Amino acid sequence: MTTNLGTKENTLFTERYESIEKCVEYLTTHRSEILSILSNISSYRAANAEIDSTIKTLQGVLQEVETYRPACQDSMAVFMPSNVILYSYALYLLIPSLFVNRIEFRASSHVTEYVSLLHDTLKEVHQLPISNLKVSQKSFMTNSVSQADIVVFTGTYQNAEQIKKQMRREQLYIFFGQGINPFIIGPDADLSLAVDDVIRMRLFNSGQDCLGPDIILTHESIAESFKNLLLEKVEALTFGANDDPNANYSPIFYKDILTAMSEYFNNNDKYIIYGGGIDFRTKKMEPTILYSKLEDRLEIAEFFSPVFNVVSYPNDEQLMKLIGSSYFSERAMGCSLYGSEHLADKLRRKHTLTINQTLEDVEQGNKAFGGHGTMSNYIFYDMQLVSKPILISEVVAEFLSEKRLEV
Repeated sequence: MTTNLGTKENTLFTERYESIEKCVEYLTTHRSEILSILSNISSYRAANAEIDSTIKTLQGVLQEVETYRPACQDSMAVFMPSNVILYSYALYLLIPSLFVNRIEFRASSHVTEYVSLLHDTLKEVHQLPISNLKVSQKSFMTNSVSQADIVVFTGTYQNAEQIKKQMRREQLYIFFGQGINPFIIGPDADLSLAVDDVIRMRLFNSGQDCLGPDIILTHESIAESFKNLLLEKVEALTFGANDDPNANYSPIFYKDILTAMSEYFNNNDKYIIYGGGIDFRTKKMEPTILYSKLEDRLEIAEFFSPVFNVVSYPNDEQLMKLIGSSYFSERAMGCSLYGSEHLADKLRRKHTLTINQTLEDVEQGNKAFGGHGTMSNYIFYDMQLVSKPILISEVVAEFLSEKRLEV
């Protein structure tokens, strides 16, 4: 019998949806237990926001699956990310379990201990056929990935490409990477709003978030005012432990980030106008502001840390030339625009665009998200690659509509 899990009448769907409801209830009533796990790698504010987003997304899953009606598949293999481990657990494991018979995943080596703890806790609640394989990547590739109908990889583009080479024609391969996510501050921008939003996004989980902006492009006519206001507000930020509800930023969890950023600061010291300090004992990295002009061509890094890379641009022509360059186009994901709204249509062609609000404000786990840059995210199926905003249930419905599990 051909089964579509997008119908409430289906017994398997009903059983599994009840498991999702149990997870929502558990996250709501046992918040402190989940918070104690997440606080090992996330700040207090970020961990609480992650729990809230996860609950909201799981509450919207019934409408999501009924909207797209993905055909039921047999198996899925997932390479889990190293951050937002609870939210990722919902997006890549819990929700797909409504239309995938069994799911196997491998945690990132950075957070294996905490992902395992989270999984063991939630597994007791949902009892779904989701398995945490504590094996080498080679073993995971051989025994899980090679057999799966769907493969999800979160990580670097370079690693994604190595895995893509091993995909069979009939496998659906979904890649989630990272974009530059520029903030563009036009001459007519509300500077107070723009500065507040830049700080909120760049300091979310102390900068250890994929949606953080790696460049803040500011029109030269207001660049000085923007810089001064940013300096004033950054100076007032406070440091604290991950369990401190009043801390604006907390210790950096990922040690390789500390090493990489110390080298970056050393190489680009002349552009640092605030901060730049790293305490390797406490893992404290000062919020750091770099200021340069477009013509300086300062190297753009995937900072993953509390770094504000402010770059002034002279005019729309030079701005759009930069945004349209191959480097930016390949990494096109999100973009936040403040002022200069006449540029919106052009920016929307490649990005998830927000106007006078942040990507965090619009990101919703039941809707497709991402951009059109191949290094940010893509879908690979039948030897064809498509880069566009992604929602797993929608992608499965689109690409595997004729391929259903016989039960």
